[in-house]
Amino acid sequence: MAPTRGYTLTWLGHGTFHLVTRDGRVVLLDPWVEGNPACPNEHKSFEKIDVITISHGHGDHMADAVTLGLKFKPTIVCNYEIHLFLQKKGVTTTSPMNKGGTQEAGGVRFTMVHAVHSSGIEDGGQVTYGGEPCGFVVTLEDGTRIYHAGDTGVHSDMALIGEIYRPDVALLPIGDHFTMSPREAAYAARMLGARVIVPAHHGTFPVLSGTPDALKAELKTLGVAAEVVPLRPGEALS
Repeated sequence: MAPTRGYTLTWLGHGTFHLVTRDGRVVLLDPWVEGNPACPNEHKSFEKIDVITISHGHGDHMADAVTLGLKFKPTIVCNYEIHLFLQKKGVTTTSPMNKGGTQEAGGVRFTMVHAVHSSGIEDGGQVTYGGEPCGFVVTLEDGTRIYHAGDTGVHSDMALIGEIYRPDVALLPIGDHFTMSPREAAYAARMLGARVIVPAHHGTFPVLSGTPDALKAELKTLGVAAEVVPLRPGEALS
C-alpha cells in the first residue's frame, strides 16, 4: 500500500532499506534480506519491486540481486561492472551508470555519488571485480532527497554532496570496523547538512559496535543539530 503522501522508508537491517514513494513505487536499496540475520522474517518477501540500487559488490549488500532481479524484473541501478556480472547471471533489467550521473527509474531520480570502500563480488570461490563502491542520492516525486551512503569511510566529497544535492535524510553506516564509526559519521553529517540521520550497518554482528547513542553524543560534541532517528529492523521512517 502506498503512503497517501511523502514516503515510507523501512530499515530491513544492516545496509538494506525498503522505500515506498508517494506514488507507490517500491525501491529496495542494497538487497540483502534472505540471509540477513537482522531482517525480520515478515519483511523477507515482497509483492513487487520497481527499482533496486546496489552500492557495491559485497554479498551483504547485493546477495539477493539475482533472485529478486529474475523474479520481479525491477530496474537495477548499479555500476557498469556489477551490471556485467548480473547480465551473466541472466538478469536483463540492469541500468548501469557511474559516479556523477543521474538517471530516472520508476519516476524516481537516482544520482550516483562517491564512496570509499572495496567492492569484490564473491562467486563460486572466486572474487570478481565489482567496480568502485558508490552511494546514491534518491530524489522522490515531491523533491525529497534521501542520501544512501552504502558502505563508506568519511570523505571530503560529502561536503560536495551536501552542497550540490542538499539531502533531507542521510542513511549513514555507523558500525565501525568495516565502515565509519559514530565519530566519523558525525563529521559526515556535519558536511552533508541533512536534517535527519538514520543510522545503518550497525548491530548485525558483534564487530559492528557503533551505536546510535554514540552518534548522538558525537553530533552534540560537534554542535551538529541533525536529528538522529534510530530505527529497529522492520521499523519505518515516514
